[in-house]
This record gives sequence, structure tokens and C-alpha cells, in this order.
Amino acid sequence: MPKITIKKLDLLSQKNKYPKMSAVEINKDTWLKWFESMLLMRKFEEKTGQLYGQQKIRGFCHLYIGQEAVVAGAISAMQKGDSMITTYRDHAHALALGVSADSIMAEMYGKATGCSKGKGGSMHMFSKEHNFYGGHAIVGGQIPLGAGVAFAEKYKGTDNVNICYMGDGAVRQGALNETFNMAMLWKLPVVFVCENNGYAMGTSVQRTTNMTDIYKIGLGFDMPCGPVDGMDPVAVHNAMDEAIQRARKGEGPTFLEMRTYRYRGHSMSDPAKYRTKEELEDYKAKDPVEHARETILKEKYADQAWIEEVEAKVKATVDQAVKFAEESPWPDASELYKDVYMQKDYPYVMD
Repeated sequence: MPKITIKKLDLLSQKNKYPKMSAVEINKDTWLKWFESMLLMRKFEEKTGQLYGQQKIRGFCHLYIGQEAVVAGAISAMQKGDSMITTYRDHAHALALGVSADSIMAEMYGKATGCSKGKGGSMHMFSKEHNFYGGHAIVGGQIPLGAGVAFAEKYKGTDNVNICYMGDGAVRQGALNETFNMAMLWKLPVVFVCENNGYAMGTSVQRTTNMTDIYKIGLGFDMPCGPVDGMDPVAVHNAMDEAIQRARKGEGPTFLEMRTYRYRGHSMSDPAKYRTKEELEDYKAKDPVEHARETILKEKYADQAWIEEVEAKVKATVDQAVKFAEESPWPDASELYKDVYMQKDYPYVMD
């Protein structure tokens, strides 16, 4: 039998926690941005949960609380022109890319001022301006679409990269295998990211697969792959930066398994009784927002007064978003027929 070489990311094959400097430098400003960005994600999601309980937000709603570092560390490694596509757990991704809290909250309310004109709600957020391609409710449906966005960038001759997120449940979809094969064959500029929070929709990874090291799926396609501490923005940034630079140079895709944890259930209707309180507390001890706060104070990047100023700013942003959503109008009934087809006079749309 020929010897099999496991192709991991260079930095992930090392013993050091942060084995090499990122091409995109991590400095004081990076930590300050991480803290503010992750705190906004956290407080926005907490308010979302409250509003859902008050039935201000309806339908399905999936919170991101606990997973913030997976997005923050990616954003700091991206450049203008890069894009992102993700699952229905999408509020934090949109916020991190710069979509306004006002338009995101309005979207969840179903208001006309939402980023998808109130037609998508919590699970289907888009922003062409910010290169955010959703928000997809079909499990794994965004995986081939992410590769398609990457193909478009390669076809147009840009050096832009698509970041394609999925959950640990989505890796069982057949579309993933087809997409991985095509992405490697055509060396598409895409980074596939599995946000492995351990439980998919409520069933642990250990009960759904014999191969619990999800990143190893990439080995079958000779795709560079590796596990990443998804609770640490530095680890996420370093891994994402290496993968993005590889894609930008025309060397094709990477598959990263971000090992993270959600503090809430799969959705607002999930009491998460399938895990222990002790497990939850263990992960909360690694909280990415608190880690950033502690690092900033320890390294003297800022003082407690700055922390409090940011907390007040974030609270004001979230409060304003709720006010904006409350006061925004509902979509007109005529909107049902708009944005459905590219062709404005499509003959099969009838009154």
C-alpha cells in the first residue's frame, strides 16, 4: 500500500498554538475591533432572543451566541471584494461584514426597511453592497452556491475569495462531495468553513458519524484541511489568513473545521436538553468576548473606561435597531411579485 500523506494546513500541523505570524498582522487595533464586533454580535443576539420571546420576531430564529470568534477572526483576514455565504444562523455574519444593525433587525421584524426588504426574515439575509450572499435555510444548500460565487470571481479574473460557512450537520449532504470535487478540480478561490458546534440540530456529532474529525473529509479530495480552535479569534484569523492567501494565489480551496460552541439551542424552540450544564459552563469559560476583553486589559491596549464606552456604544446601537424596526413600515402587498424573476415582464406571474 502506498504511504498516505495527510495534508493539513502548515500552521495547524505545528505544536505551537500560534505557530507563525499571519500575513495580515494582528495588533492592538485588531483586538479592539474584535472586541467591539463580537460584543455587538453578542448583545444583538441577546436582544433578538428577548424580542422573539415577546413575539416581535416570528418564524424560525437561530442565535449565534458563543460562536462569535469564528466570524470575527475571518473578517480580519479578508480584504475588500471578498464575499461570504452562510447558513440560516446568519445575523452575526451580516453584522461583521458591515450590514447595519438597523436593517438586520428590521428584516427580522419583516419590515420593508430590512436588508432583504422584509421578505427573508431571520434566515434569509442578503446584502449585495457588502458581498453577503445569505442566509440559506436549506441545509447545505449554500455549499455549491459558495463555489459558484468563487467560480464567478475566477472567471472574471479577480483575486477575490469566497468564505463559505456550513454547520456540522450539513457536511452529510451529498452536495458537499460534489462541490469539493469540482472546487479542487477547478482550483476555485473558496474557503469552506464548518462551524462545528457539536450538535447540528440537536444530535451530537458522535451519534451521527464514525469520523468525528470532520476536517478529514477534505482528505478524500486532496484538499488542504485542518481543525481550528473556533473559540479563539487569533487561531481563527491565522487559519483563515493562510487559507485565503492560498486561494488568492490560485492554489484552490481549503476546508477548515472550526470547533466552536453555541450557548443556546439550535433554534429558539430548542431547550437543548441533550447536553449537560457542566459542558456548557466549560465552554463559557473559553468565552471569546471575555477572552478579548481580558487580552485588551492585560496588554494595556485600552483601559476599563474604553471598555465601558464600547459597551455603551453597542447598547445604543442595539436599542436604535429595535426602535428603527418598530417604527418601520410593513412591505406593500405588491412586493410579493417583485424580486422573484430577473425578467420584469415574466409571463407566468399573474395577478
